[in-house]
Formats: sequence, structure tokens, C-alpha cells
Amino acid sequence: MTRLFNLLILLPVVALAEVHETDLCVFGGTSGGVSAAVQAARMGKKVILAEPGKHLGGMTSGGLSAVDIGDPRSVGGIAREYFSRLVGSYGKKLQWDKAFKSDGGPATGGAYAIEPHVAEQVFIDMAREAGVQVKFESKLASVTKDGLRITAITMENGDVIRAKMFIDTTYEGDLMAKAGVSYTIMREGNAKYGEQLNGIQYNERFKPRSEFAQPGANGRLKNGLGVWDRDFLLDPYVKPGCPESGVLPLVTLDDVGKVGDPAPGVQAYCYRLCLTTNKANMIPITPPADYDASRYEIVVRFIEACLQNGDDMDLRWFSKHDPLPNDKWDFNTATFGGNLPGASHAWPEATYAQRENIAKEHENYHRGLLHFLATDKRVPQKVRDDMQRFGLPKDEFKDTNGWPHQLYIREARRMVSSLVMTEHHTFGKIFAPKSIGLGSYGTDVHEVRRIVKDGVVTREGKLAGSRGGFGPYEIGYDAIVPKENECSNLLVTFALSASHTAFASIRMEPVFMITSQSAATAACLAMDAGVDAQAVDETKLRRQLLKDGQVLEWRAGQR
Repeated sequence: MTRLFNLLILLPVVALAEVHETDLCVFGGTSGGVSAAVQAARMGKKVILAEPGKHLGGMTSGGLSAVDIGDPRSVGGIAREYFSRLVGSYGKKLQWDKAFKSDGGPATGGAYAIEPHVAEQVFIDMAREAGVQVKFESKLASVTKDGLRITAITMENGDVIRAKMFIDTTYEGDLMAKAGVSYTIMREGNAKYGEQLNGIQYNERFKPRSEFAQPGANGRLKNGLGVWDRDFLLDPYVKPGCPESGVLPLVTLDDVGKVGDPAPGVQAYCYRLCLTTNKANMIPITPPADYDASRYEIVVRFIEACLQNGDDMDLRWFSKHDPLPNDKWDFNTATFGGNLPGASHAWPEATYAQRENIAKEHENYHRGLLHFLATDKRVPQKVRDDMQRFGLPKDEFKDTNGWPHQLYIREARRMVSSLVMTEHHTFGKIFAPKSIGLGSYGTDVHEVRRIVKDGVVTREGKLAGSRGGFGPYEIGYDAIVPKENECSNLLVTFALSASHTAFASIRMEPVFMITSQSAATAACLAMDAGVDAQAVDETKLRRQLLKDGQVLEWRAGQR
């Protein structure tokens, strides 16, 4: 008996799979995921929020600390509540009734600049206060459907969640895809929806040139272009002027294509780093084990072009960085910054394991670049000194040693539903019916490829501009529900139905929080009425959204 007991205690403990029953399952613990879960719980529903990782908040707590809001007056509901509560922890009060004032570039959310760990804590608190059941490390394996209805989702660990309604709040649209809903990862091309900025793009604003004017104190030119966006005529070849020698690392030989034609490829991803100058709170930024300075040869040529142009270079040339509380900074990207064009293309359809490898590739590239900027003698001393001031903060992202746990997924799958939001909507040429919230940011597309065009390095796909002067625009309800013949109890709020160029404006975190709260409201109304997501009463939905503080339309006088 003793021998048998000893044998039993040596056997591995196998966790039994669990089956969970709930009213609503929200898949994806992003900013919108928390917003949806909190809204449904406040409406009296039992809610499970399932997150593949270990954190809540997505990019809002994952490094995107200087949040882009667009026009604050267009933000309502839980999004407004969240940010008010967040900055309130710093003793600040936001002015939601006033537009941002530009300093020569896009009006961004400097007033909303916060520390990542504080942002995540607010998400945790809101979910807990609402009674949301959060299940971390819930990696989706399969979806079970009965006809058009999802009956359950199964995780890689065997756990099952059964629910009446589901909301996909992942950046990638993973639940949507496994549920058999139509989607695309193509840049559609202008002909598809009669647009002007879709498909392959070589925008004049980012066309390589031989010289640039010198910036003002804010790092921008008079036209708003920052020193972090300088595209010089850089030779891409290992041996300058010799195509036979091959291209340098970080540059790809690819078909140039025709402007406006459809093409694969999503926007470049990066990590939005939170760095500190407080030595007592600093973890040194170490290079990857396989660091090779030759990988950054194209950066050397960029530096040479800048110096020849007369630039007095500092770290802003490699990363726009905005101040945060407590000696911290939010590091954005640049012409040669955190973005790694091309490395993002496999992400939307990749497995979880493959995504870990892609994320690590981005991290290794970025760590190597920062080490290069801090140590390589070919980098101007001023830049090296500037870079050496910064390190990873000990009190952020503790389980990943100061490095963000969330890769910035700027674009992945996009649903194709009965309503596809397009340029025509974001530019105010047509209005989407059944508004569930507003978008207000400009058309902001990060480069899709870094290729050779006309013998020089070119960022293909890069766009950054206004929407023709039009103010906030309506996002239609039908853009967050699948086609009627595909799935009847699912709503999709991040990978929503939009063209590539329209998505480039919609893709702001506050907007995702807005669409997700509205989706949760609709899901609750659908459950109460016993109808499909596509059949929710528009009048009742609008009434409830307005009651809960959502902003659904933009009056002409506000423009």
C-alpha cells in the first residue's frame, strides 16, 4: 500500500478541463473587451471575459501610453469614464467638451499620457467592481456551432465556455475566423469600393528626397512632418549602386506594383516602449544574443544622409517620445524606429506559438536597434548620449522584465459584413446607418513594406493625413455583426467590417472601447428579446446607448 501511495504521488497532476456556462462570453481582454464585459455585467448579465494572455487592457495598458483620442468630444460612455478615472488617479481632470489644439502636427492625447501599470489596474478594478469573471491564458482552439449559432468555444487546455452570445474583442478576429465568418487581410485596392487611398500606395508626403528643412523646437516642420519621418534617397544595396550585390538587411526586394492595386500585407507592428530616465528604477536595455551591428547598415546610411542635410540629430530622429508621469516616456516609432515592416504579415493567420516567435523577432530587432543607437561609433555622439539616458522601468511589465507584454497589432483580419466602412464614411461623403459610436482620427497607415523603388529605399503603404476636413463620423451597427447567413450570436468590434483605408482611421483604442460597449449593449438586448444579433431593435439600442453616455452623432455646428 505504501509503495502504491508513493507511486501515485510521483505521477503528474493533470488539471481537469472545466465547462463554464454564462450569458455572454467576451473573447479578448483588450480595452474593448473590458468595456464590453463591464457594460453587460452592469446590464445584469453573467459575463466571462476570456483572455489568451495574462493581462487586461491590450495596447492601452501595453505601452500605448500617450493615447491618441482624436476629438475628445466624440468619446462617450465607458471609454470616457475609463480615461477620466485613469487621469483622475494623477489628480488631473479631462476637458471632454473641448477639441485638442495642434502644435503643428496631429492633435494627440498628451493629456491622456499615463503609466501602463496604472492603466491596467483601472481595467482590473472596473472588471472586478462589475462582477466580471476573468479567465486568463484562454487560448482559443475551436468553435462549436449549431446552425448559425455558436454554442461553445473550447480552449487549448480543454476548458469550454458555453454562452448565449459572444463578442470577439481580439485585435486579430480569432473567434470570428474560427466561427466561419467572412473576413479579409488584403488591402482591397481602390476599385473595390471606389476609394482613393487603398491598395498599394506611394504617398508624396513620404516620397524619398534629397533634402529636408530643419525642424522647429517641437521636432516638426511647418507642414507638420516630424524628424521621425524623414525619407532620404538611400541606396539599398550591400555594395552601393550594385544591385547584383543584393539588398541590405531590413530592406526587401519585392514587386513595386501599381498604385491603387489590391495587395497583401498589413501595417507594420512594433512595441510601444515605456522607458525611464530614473536610474533607481531602471533595467538596462540589453541586446539580443545574436546582435549583429551589420543588420543596421541601412540606419548608418540614413544617419549619413541626415548629417549631410545639416541635421543636428537627437533621439527624436529614431523615435518620437512623449513624456509620462514619474520620469517615464512613451516611445513611438520612426522611419527607422520600432516598426519592422513585413514581419507582421504572417501574424493574423498565425498560431499562438507562431505569434510568440513573430513577437520575439520584433523584440530582438528593437533591442538591437536601441543598443546600436547607444553604442555604435557611427551614431552621432548626441544620439548615443541621449539613448544612454533611458532604460526599461522596473515597475512596469514586471513579468516580462520591463519589456511590454503586448505587440502593437495595428491591423489584422477585418470582417466583411453587410456594411463595410470605407473612405466614403470616414471622409463624410456618406453616413453609416444605425450609429453605435463615432470615429474621429485621421487616416493613419504605417508602412506595409520597406522595398526598393526607383533604386532607393521606399516605405510602401505609408499614409498620414486628415480626412478632408470632415469631423467625427458615425460607425454603423451592421459593421460589427456578421452577415445574417454566417453567424447569428456573434459581434466583432476590433476586427470590424472596414476597408483597409477606413480601418486606418477607426483603429484607435477609445473607438474600440466605444464599439465594444455598444456591442455588449446589443448582445444584452438580443438575449432579452430572444432574437439574433442582426435583429436587435434599433430604437431600443439607440435609447440604451444614449442613456449610457455614448455619443452617436456629430452636430454640424461642432465641425
